[in-house]
Amino acid sequence: MAYVVTASCIQCKHTDCVEVCPADCFHEGPNFVVIDPQECIDCGVCVPECPVNAIYMSEDVPPDQRQFIELNAQLAQHPKWTLLVNKKPPLPDHEQWSNVAEKLSYLDLNN
Repeated sequence: MAYVVTASCIQCKHTDCVEVCPADCFHEGPNFVVIDPQECIDCGVCVPECPVNAIYMSEDVPPDQRQFIELNAQLAQHPKWTLLVNKKPPLPDHEQWSNVAEKLSYLDLNN
């Protein structure tokens, strides 16, 4: 079972998780990061690093966010969503988004 990045990451894009990943399985888009389930080694070291609690083991993803399992898999293969292996600063307005629910409509797929 791979780990999955869920809605809490949208518009925040903290990358503390990327820095600790031994498998280099994170890919980034304009305002979100995803985990490639084909590369994830299920170690879980990324989970405690996420300051917005956006990462779950696929079997533990909340029911209202199950669409993120497939979304991570699809976007990890998107040619413009590049491999991310180094930590970057979060998005400039991440603090105002950190507690916003229902962020899927803000996911930017245009990169």
